[in-house]
Amino acid sequence: MADYVGSVDQGTTSTRFMIFDHSGSEVARHQLEHEQILPRAGWVEHDPVEIWERTASVIQSALNKAGLQATDLAALGITNQRETTVVWNRHTGRPYYNAIVWQDTRTDRDMSAMERAGHGEVIRRKTGLPPATYFAGGKIKWILENVPGVREAAEKGDALFGTTDSWLVWQLTGGFRGGRHVTDVTNASRTMLMDLETLQWDDELLEIFGIPKQMLPEICPSSSPDAYGITTETGPFGAAIPIAGVLGDQQAATVGQVCFAPGEAKNTYGTGNFMLLNTGNDIVRSKSGLLTTVAYKFGDEAPVYALEGSIAVTGSAVQWLRDQLGIISGASQSEALAAQVPDNGGVYFVPAFSGLFAPYWRSDARGAIVGLSRFNTNAHLARATLESICYQTRDVTEAMTADSGVALDVLKVDGGVTANSLAMQIQADVLGVPVSRPVVAETTALGATYAAGLAVGFWKDTDELRQNWKEDKRWEPQWTQEQRETGYKQWKKAVQRTLDWVDVD
Repeated sequence: MADYVGSVDQGTTSTRFMIFDHSGSEVARHQLEHEQILPRAGWVEHDPVEIWERTASVIQSALNKAGLQATDLAALGITNQRETTVVWNRHTGRPYYNAIVWQDTRTDRDMSAMERAGHGEVIRRKTGLPPATYFAGGKIKWILENVPGVREAAEKGDALFGTTDSWLVWQLTGGFRGGRHVTDVTNASRTMLMDLETLQWDDELLEIFGIPKQMLPEICPSSSPDAYGITTETGPFGAAIPIAGVLGDQQAATVGQVCFAPGEAKNTYGTGNFMLLNTGNDIVRSKSGLLTTVAYKFGDEAPVYALEGSIAVTGSAVQWLRDQLGIISGASQSEALAAQVPDNGGVYFVPAFSGLFAPYWRSDARGAIVGLSRFNTNAHLARATLESICYQTRDVTEAMTADSGVALDVLKVDGGVTANSLAMQIQADVLGVPVSRPVVAETTALGATYAAGLAVGFWKDTDELRQNWKEDKRWEPQWTQEQRETGYKQWKKAVQRTLDWVDVD
């Protein structure tokens, strides 16, 4: 058998290809950013063709770096930014419109109208999600209603919808020459169109959104040896490699952090923050503003569900300091700048650029920096930015404890922001519990690799995967309880200042 498994990690700001060995150790990677297209306030788009070209490039570069052939890979996994919506022509492969990104808020009035029309309760009951701009269903509806010719093409079966996993699988397996039009249950569970119990597209929901069923991909398990097909010899691999695992990025990180038992949780720090709590085979309905979602489904086994707290803007707030304000030249500089001051100097930054996600679900919110005085410097703003990541995580943690009745005793973390040691120390201080980072911090790519490897027998079971997990670093809380509660009280006041800024009715 081949000695490695590879995975495409198609994220919000970049695409990478990573190769892992049997111990779960990284062998090689290559990563490229893609353009963030911002046509107007609240709109966020990507070019699907650019994403596909970047994907092909990072695959070839990572293999070259490692000195490997595609045939050295036992299987391929794919993980992706969830909810980001692509609609393309089956016969030409040409997108009808840019990909509408999960952060995009253009559907806020549509979602408010659905709530007023009484559809919200149906959507929540069947999908575990509130009607919100975050999810793919509203984005598909917008394209059907606003891009000429798409609805007619969809009704004829010529227009295909997919999140970016579907778009890449279709391209890798042949594109308009017979590519597979599929998705996995985790990505499907983020559309507002799939019933959590049946794991199938729901006719009532499709009618509410006005979406033709024939444009939707087939829903498959997250780990399967044959559901997703094989790569073509004319594609970037130049060989037939089975695509055996597909997971939305946060579910992939849950698998990568080996959270296979009910009650185990992880928090991923990327463009946004996403905390998932494994609830086993039980669908747990949140009363505290969390989402109910599919964590994974391996082959013919019963699906495993999760509670999720989704935060729209965390790592991208640091990117905003770099790209929009220009006060840092790179993300790594945020730590050094923030470390110049011992605290936030009274400044709180709520980066509600796309409204507020869990546990608030307020699309009317917009970003605010409060508490400023002439004393404050760019270092205070940098520190407030790191603190905003940590306070939003506490908001979600409080909701998760309320729903599950289980208090957090350690937080498993992964993702790019975990390289910022100051941010992780602040996280431990804000939560009052230790924060633990594994040796392989890029657990999103690792989780997709695990799903693919399990499907083809590269790993025999999840117990073998657990043996791969090793702690790299742990941060212990240092704040007093009074510091912790005073800071959180001020954070909650700052959040209130962001609400009712946009009239979504």
